Amino acid sequence: MKASGRRSRWKSQFALQSMVWPGLLFLLVFSYVPMYGILIAFKKYDLFLGIMDSPWAGLTYFREFVTDPNFQNVLRNTLAMNLLALLLSFPAPILFALLLNELTAGRFKRFVQTVSYVPHFVSWVIFGGLILTVLSPSNGVLNLLLVKLHVVEEPINFMAKPELFWFIMVGAEMLKGIGWGAIIYIAAIAGVDPELHEAAKIDGAGRFQRMRYVTVPSIMGTIVIMLIFAVSAILNTGFEQIMVMQNPLNLDVSETIDTYVYKVGLGQMRYSYSTAVGLAKSLVALILLFGANYVSRKLSDNSLF
Repeated sequence: MKASGRRSRWKSQFALQSMVWPGLLFLLVFSYVPMYGILIAFKKYDLFLGIMDSPWAGLTYFREFVTDPNFQNVLRNTLAMNLLALLLSFPAPILFALLLNELTAGRFKRFVQTVSYVPHFVSWVIFGGLILTVLSPSNGVLNLLLVKLHVVEEPINFMAKPELFWFIMVGAEMLKGIGWGAIIYIAAIAGVDPELHEAAKIDGAGRFQRMRYVTVPSIMGTIVIMLIFAVSAILNTGFEQIMVMQNPLNLDVSETIDTYVYKVGLGQMRYSYSTAVGLAKSLVALILLFGANYVSRKLSDNSLF
């Protein structure tokens, strides 16, 4: 009986665990096996010699990036856009989810959710093109509206004004991701105990008071976890959106680490250089992840691990 029981349990576990194997295989093949290529960052990589036979270069390419004359500029742009996004874009899905949760009309609520999700599934090439069309100085909707309302006398070439680029990028990213980013918060809000709201309502709390004192504290764990992820990605501005919106007139404020590495590292076939920068970014992200997790655990008792 015992042997048959063990065999039965093994069969049931085998059926369940076999569902995980394709995911583990995918992770192994596409995430762990390619880590062998990290060696390129420490070698003067020659395409014809291969990774192992290429001469050793040590930390040469790391020093080369840090001492590059453009390093300070690309680091400033990367940090500025990410910090601005952290300040403006991070709270936006939370606020959107809270307000969406207060809607009582079911059809209208589903309509708003659907419309807010759509931009996430549109590529940055198309979405960025729409933004550029709206901001166009010749026939853009925004300029036509500003001129009609006599806010400005002449159309503004928004993409030619470096001082506006960071705000345009953060606004576009917020518009594209607010609906999709709110999904996890909507799910967290759905898990809030209704009895807490009923108790607050009996105590005389209004709708916004319940939102502030019941809903937000109940989903604070989710907010903190997402904030940790956002902090760890502070050097990752993305590539597609910057390349779509970038032009020679705003290059001084739009060149980030991702676009610079693409142009210098891959465009000029300097594979060791681009790998070194990518590895450095990953190490910084790992340090920020552990640091943000440690601070969160000390301050709020919420953490990833």
